[in-house]
Amino acid sequence: MCPLFRGRTAWYNDLAEAKSLAKDIGYPIILKATAGGGGKGMRIVWEEKTFEQNWDNARNEARNAFGNDGIYIEKYIEEPRHIEIQIAGDQYGKVCHLSERDCSIQRRHQKLVEEAPSPFLDEKLRKKMGDAAVKAASAINYESVGTIEFLVDKYKNFYFMEMNTRIQVEHTVTEEIMDFDLIKEQIKIAAGTHISGKSYLPKFHALECRINAEDPWDNFRPCPGKIIELHTPKGHGVRVDTHIFAGYTVPPYYDSMLAKVIVRAATREESIAKMQRALDEFIITGIKTTLPFHAKLMRNEQFRSGNFTTAFLESFEW
Repeated sequence: MCPLFRGRTAWYNDLAEAKSLAKDIGYPIILKATAGGGGKGMRIVWEEKTFEQNWDNARNEARNAFGNDGIYIEKYIEEPRHIEIQIAGDQYGKVCHLSERDCSIQRRHQKLVEEAPSPFLDEKLRKKMGDAAVKAASAINYESVGTIEFLVDKYKNFYFMEMNTRIQVEHTVTEEIMDFDLIKEQIKIAAGTHISGKSYLPKFHALECRINAEDPWDNFRPCPGKIIELHTPKGHGVRVDTHIFAGYTVPPYYDSMLAKVIVRAATREESIAKMQRALDEFIITGIKTTLPFHAKLMRNEQFRSGNFTTAFLESFEW
């Protein structure tokens, strides 16, 4: 069963209606900006007496970030995993999925680490979620590659969150487990090529760490500045996607991501070991980055066991 959030768009000029809807859904609820993502304009409301303050804060942040203060109200799922299904559809009505990604390691609702397949899903749940994603994309005659995103609770009930009709940052882990070029596939679909319509299951295990210009020991505070030294890891099953170079100045105006480190191996344990080695080899000096956080995460027993949720960093031992 895949219950959907009982949510809809509620506008800032109808506070009474919004409060009534929140009460009907049942606390806790979550407020989300209609015009954007990345955690901007997002607030969790645990009880009715704090609704109005969080409503105003979410509106203001959404307006400043996106020029639009529309807000969704949805049920907040406790102890969730963030699981997304990569899908592809052609203009002839065929849709398939390319398995899932686990994106639960986050800060401020923004992803830090992605992996595929998820250590949380079993084969039965993987099939149910894959089938649900294909059904959703088929219902709108989706053409191109894209992602259906879900939250999965500790009882393995899954809830639709959103659809991203584009290539995502973390598409690389799907490429690695499938040995598949998603960009090429997107171009071929746009050119009118037929897809097989066959869904795929993972052949390997892949991990991705986002390397950001941030200080992980100071609440991931952005750290723009000039890169002095740069050495990227290499080797079999190691991939680095980046635009930076020694002497590059990281500006304060854009997203703080500098690079993505992606590894592929036969098992999750081997992927973690390979990522540890890659992170130890990765050198960036002149600015602070999330490299030391990722290196510590790979050695964390809770992460290594696969026992984590989107709230993992709240209890992470710094």
